[in-house]
This record gives sequence, structure tokens and C-alpha cells, in this order.
Amino acid sequence: MTWSTVELREIRVFLALAEELHFGRAGERLQLSPSRISQILRDLERKTGNQLVHRTSRRVELTAYGERFRREAGDAYQNLADTLLRLSSDNDTQSLRLGLFSDPGVSQIPQIVRAFERRFPARYVEAVEVPIDEPFGPLHRGELDAIASWLPHGQSRLVVGPILSREPRILAVATDHPLAARTAISIEDAADYQVVRFDTMPKEFHDVWIPARTPSGRPIRSRRFSDQSIGDRGRMTSELLYLIATGRVVHPTVPSFANMFGHPDIVYISITDLPPLRSALVWRRENTNSVLRDFADIAREVVRKSR
Repeated sequence: MTWSTVELREIRVFLALAEELHFGRAGERLQLSPSRISQILRDLERKTGNQLVHRTSRRVELTAYGERFRREAGDAYQNLADTLLRLSSDNDTQSLRLGLFSDPGVSQIPQIVRAFERRFPARYVEAVEVPIDEPFGPLHRGELDAIASWLPHGQSRLVVGPILSREPRILAVATDHPLAARTAISIEDAADYQVVRFDTMPKEFHDVWIPARTPSGRPIRSRRFSDQSIGDRGRMTSELLYLIATGRVVHPTVPSFANMFGHPDIVYISITDLPPLRSALVWRRENTNSVLRDFADIAREVVRKSR
């Protein structure tokens, strides 16, 4: 039993499944795919050393241990959630909790934060990375005030604030790949090779990041990414770089990825017929406040001056 590694997110997923008794409904509630719900549940069962649910093709039932876990862990989880909410409500500091989803706009964020905190010395920004498989969950639950997100995001309840970046598209390939000697390609050329598909990435992100088909309609062959690596950013990046460097896949990406994760066995080629990938500051419409508006204004100033 490895209780020390159990995460609050795993408990939250189990409690939602215990209430819904359906992987699809639990996924809709948490904005996760059913396969991701299943994987998180398996991880929690492995860590607790006990089976939590009986799975059949038609229904989900709690085991005796699962029922006890739901009752006791559920009470503890709710008490913790209430405490955190109360502390947040009592906090009289003017902080901004900012989520960073992977790399979009990250290069601008330090400049924006410095400018914001210089302009408003009594305020400060806390930045955390949000998971690739649940980028908007922390925002909708009120755990974050805003996120630097790729566009489009497919979230009707979110306000799209200042654009943080517009990055041209490039293709990462192994140095000895047949395309490596090219300086520019069409996405049609990439259709001859496999790309990585992140099953747990929101569909809107995936469609713009790695389209399923080329403009002419050719399917782009994909290789499913390892479930074990999703949610572990370091492991995921290492595995992705390995797959590219060994020629197993090619990877449509952006220059900020190349700058952040340079690799001696990978080269980058311009893709001429994919639109730039945009990122923006987004937040919940009902969460708009003076601190957030001021941060958005500073972000617009910094981005405008950097052009």
C-alpha cells in the first residue's frame, strides 16, 4: 500500500464515480474521458492495494472496501475542501492564481508577472501547471483564477482575454528521418508518417495541435500515447522526445517546444500550411474581478510592446 502517493484528484475522481456509478457520466461531470477515469481509478486501486469497484459491461458497483472508502475518505475530502474554501474566502490579500497549461504563452508570463507586481506592489501571482488531461477542471472548481490556454478551447463559460502568443507550426523529426533534409514541408507530407495522439487531451486542442486529417482529406496516422505517462509531465516529455529521436513518430509542434526541449537527435522543419497556434489568457465569466482585469491589461501592454 502506497498511501503517501495518493493524490486529491484521484480521490475526487473516485468519489464522482461512486456517486454516478457510470464512467461516462463521471467523465462528463469532471470533464475527463471515460478512459482517463478508468486509468485514475486503477492507479488509486494500486496505491490502496484494494479493488474499489466491480466493473461490468453494463454497470459499476462499489466493493465493500470501496463503500467504506467512499464513506470515510469522502467525509475527510469534503472537510478539507470546506477548509480550503473558507481560508480562500477569508484571505484579504490580492493574489492571482494562474494556471499554465503546457507551454503556450509561457515565455511572456514572467515579464507580465513582473510588470503586474511592479505596478501593484500589494498583489502577487501564484503560477502552477495544470494537467494535460484536465486543463480546465481547476479553473471551473475555483482553484485557479485564470489559465494561459491554447485556442480554441471549446469552453463556452470562459472569457478569452489578451492573446499571449502566435506561434508558427514546425515538425519535429529525427536527424536521420527522410524529411530531415527539408527546410519546409506541407502537412500532407507528414501524413506519410505516424504522429503521437494524446487521447486525454481535450478534442479542441487536439484538432488544432495535431489534426486528424490533412487539408486534402488524407488521414494522419497516429500512435496512442502511453497512459502511464499522461499526467507526469517529465515522463511524458521524455517519452515523446524518445519516440521522435528514434524515428518512431514525427511531431507537429511550435518553436517554444523546440526552445524548451532541445535534443541533439531531433531537427525542426517549417510546416507551411497549418495556421499559427494561438494562446490566450482565459477565465470564468463569473470570476471577473478588478485584480484579474488589471492583470489582463498588463498582459496586453507587455505583449504589445514585445511585438
